[in-house]
Order: sequence, then structure tokens, then C-alpha cells
Amino acid sequence: MTEPIDVTWWITAVELPALAGLFWLILRQRRESEDALESLRARAEAAQAQVRESLAAYKLEVAKTYVSTGTLKDVETRLTDHLLRIERKLEGAAPAGEIRR
Repeated sequence: MTEPIDVTWWITAVELPALAGLFWLILRQRRESEDALESLRARAEAAQAQVRESLAAYKLEVAKTYVSTGTLKDVETRLTDHLLRIERKLEGAAPAGEIRR
């Protein structure tokens, strides 16, 4: 008859290599995860830098193309004055039979 398998032989021949293989798989998976995370972090930082650059360009465009409050008030005043002069001319040119307000 054959002799039963010794526990020490079982641990040495089967369990230690299996545990070593699992340990190696865990380490490899962790390394791949860290590499993927670093790659994702780098892409996120690049995208953030691009967004900041786009925002700065937009702010510059707004500063160049939009008018200031002072300029807008000046244009509004000139336009109002001009419309009032037109209104006065129209009131003066109304026919005699028309009722003025």
C-alpha cells in the first residue's frame, strides 16, 4: 500500500507555490492599478490645464470685446439726448389741427 501524503510535503509541494503565485498576482495587479491611476491623474491634470487656459482666453476675449460700464453709460446718454431732440422736432412739426400731449 501507499503511504498517506504527509502534511509537510503537501505544504511544501502545493500550498507554498500556490500562495507565492497569488502573492505575485496581487503585486502585479497593484502595480498595474497604480500605473493606470497615475496615467489617469496625468490626463486629468492636462485637461484641467487646458480648461484653465481656455477660461483665461475667454476672459481676455471678453475684456477686449465688451464695453465698460462708463462707456455704455456715455453711449446711452448720447442716444437719449439724440432721441429727445428728434422728439422735440416732431412735436414742433405737428399739424395745427392735431392735439399735442
